[in-house]
Parts: sequence; C-alpha cells; structure tokens
Amino acid sequence: MNYTQTTQFLFNSFPSYQHVGPGAYKEGLQNITEMCRRLDNPQRNYFTIHVAGTNGKGSVSHILASILQQAGYCVGLFTSPHLVDFRERIRVNGKSISERDVVAFVRKHREEMVSLGLSFFEMTTAMAFDYFSEQDVEVAVIETGLGGRLDSTNIITPILSVITNIGLEHTAMLGSTLREIAFEKAGIIKRDVPVVVGESQEESDEVFDGVAAERGAHLVYADREWEVVDTEPSAQSVRYHIQRPRDGRTQILDLDLMGSYQRKNILTVRTAVSLLRHRTPLNISTRALVEGVRSVVESTGLMGRWQRLGQSPAVYCDTGHNAHGLREVVAQIEAQKYNRLFMVVGMVNDKDFDAVIPLMPHQAYYIFTAPSVARALPASQLAEKFVSEGYEGEVVEGVHEAYRRAIELAGPEDFIFVGGSSFVVADLLSE
Repeated sequence: MNYTQTTQFLFNSFPSYQHVGPGAYKEGLQNITEMCRRLDNPQRNYFTIHVAGTNGKGSVSHILASILQQAGYCVGLFTSPHLVDFRERIRVNGKSISERDVVAFVRKHREEMVSLGLSFFEMTTAMAFDYFSEQDVEVAVIETGLGGRLDSTNIITPILSVITNIGLEHTAMLGSTLREIAFEKAGIIKRDVPVVVGESQEESDEVFDGVAAERGAHLVYADREWEVVDTEPSAQSVRYHIQRPRDGRTQILDLDLMGSYQRKNILTVRTAVSLLRHRTPLNISTRALVEGVRSVVESTGLMGRWQRLGQSPAVYCDTGHNAHGLREVVAQIEAQKYNRLFMVVGMVNDKDFDAVIPLMPHQAYYIFTAPSVARALPASQLAEKFVSEGYEGEVVEGVHEAYRRAIELAGPEDFIFVGGSSFVVADLLSE
C-alpha cells in the first residue's frame, strides 16, 4: 500500500472519534497496553510530559515542545486531531513523521492491530510511541485524546503531568458535572509525579487536591503561581509581562501564538517549566524558555490557533469548538475593530447547541456550512438552530465555498471569522 491507501485503510478499518464520534470511544487500557507490550513498550525509552484539559492542551503541548527543542533535546510531540495531514499528529523536532514510516508501521503491525480490535486513536498512539523510540527521542510531549483516566496515552509514567483547565465537554463519556470531568482528567496524575493545573476553580480543585494527595503528587496551580500584569500585542506576537505574586519576580515573554486566551496558557507553561527545572532531570535555561515561546509556530508547525489568513478584510480562523473555548474566541472577536462581522460557521452533530449558540455574536452575518466529516451537522439544520434564536445568515454548502462567499460579501474594513469546529478549520486550510 502507498501512503494514501494506508491512511484510507486506517480511517476505514479503525473507529475514529474524528469521523464517528462517541461510538469510537473505548473505555479501558487493555488493548493499548497489549499492543505496546508487543512493541517492547517503546514509551519507556524516553521521558514524557503528559498534557490533558478541556481547552488549551494543544497550544500548551506545542509551546512546551518548542521550549524543549530550544533547550537542545530531541523532542517528540503527539497531538490530535490533525488539520490537513494525518502525519501532523506525530512530530520529532517539529518535523512530521514521514509517509514511508507510516506505511512501514502499518504494513508491519496491521494484523496485530486488527486482531486486537484497536481504535483509530489506540493505533495512532502505538505508532507515535514506537516512532519516538526509533528516532531516539529524549523527551516526548504527549497530549491526551479524550479525558485522561481511560485515554490510550495514559499508559505512560511521565516526569510531569499538566491539566490545562476543566469545562463541560463530551458529557456523554466524561460526565455531566465539572467534578466528574475533573475526575477523568485527574486520571493522568501519577504517584510521586508533579502536576500543574492551569486554572483553579473550586468545584474541580477539590478533586485535583484529593487525587494528588492520595498519590503523593506535588500539585501547583498556575494561576496562583504567576499572573499576567500587562500585554503588548503586535502584528506577529504578543508580549506578556508576567509576575509571581509571592516574591514580585517579573518576566517578559513574547509568544508568537495570537489570541487573548493564550494568556492562560502562558501561565501554565511558565509554571510547568519551573517544575521541570526543579523536580525533573531536564535542564531548561532562561534562553530556551524565551526563544521557545517566541518561535512556537516555526518550531512545531502549529496551525489553527487564532491564525490570520487575510488582512483586508481581516480573516482569522480558530479551532475552538466547545462552550469553554468558544467563549474565549468570541471575546477575541469582539475586541477587534471592524465595520461588519461575517461568521463562517460549521459544527458537528453532537455539539451542545444550547450552551454554544447563545455565546455567538448577534451583530454578525452568518454563513452556515458543514465540514467534510460524517459527524457534521448539515448546514441547513445548523442554520435553523441559529435563525430560531434570532441570528441572520445564509446556507452555503462546503467550507471553501462558504469562505469564498464571505470574501465576496465583505469590504476591506470588515472582519471574517471561520470556525465553530476544528474540522471547519481543517477543511479551510487543506486547499
């Protein structure tokens, strides 16, 4: 099989949450444990950092990988979902796994994966762990797929665990309350392994405090450790002035990821670096921290986080898709200056629409569309949900066609946003 045939086989043969939703979610770690045993447990051959959370875990994972690269380590990065190419999920020092390596892994282990009945994510996790070992990675940043406790990545014993934040998401699988979801995310906390929680909130903190105490894990809340005291946005980056309240220490970090919501992620990362310095074998200089934060996109290839696609009219896309994430994205939109606002929006059919729709800007013209995945809600049905709540817009099938329609309608002083789902952004960037 060539690369195209191989990826088709993977998506067609193994259940993928990206394509079928909750039906692809498998509880339990038995399958991935057995698969990795047959691979001689490659995940034990390098240090790992485990990152979970409702939002921000992708950005935090990429920023940490960039910092570690600047510190001189050979760094693996495992994230999901991909936007344009499957290979984005598995990177070493910012370079995606090669097509040849994807084909070779599947050719060699196809029968085992089928016989074990692996899910798509289990298969991808095993491939990443094996590839990192083959590439002599020294430290790998591993992002969870869904939840934490029963996530396929949770067979690792990291040197640091990171939980960015907790919000209501995937409630059918993770629980209907913040406490229940926090319990699932807290599953990545390991005995005697330090853990960073990005955002403190009473309901989830009780869970994290309890699990960390039970497992003897040193727990630090990033938003109690550092605070942003000022920001200076520019065309290419945002300068963050941060301060540590307990001793007044200040630091300036320039982050090349735009979006006001990154102010939370920068505190999580800064706190994580402190723990890595003082409680793990890793050596991270101030230079590595500063340069790593400054060059995330260049170092890791991250896309889709408040990414600018055009200037006149201004065009931005963002992968934020749940209520917790969209609230941040909408706040960013409302902070912009423009004449008219156009929203190119598509969503999947298992979205919590009652929570999401009220967050969206009313003073905008919507172009409703649907991403090219099986889980997509038809554009006409999405339009019905929005129009019934007083929103104005039209239906255009296909993300690229919807984007072209927005460009056609917008003037040079207008603003166009494309999002609502990571799959919408994926379709847009795939051209």
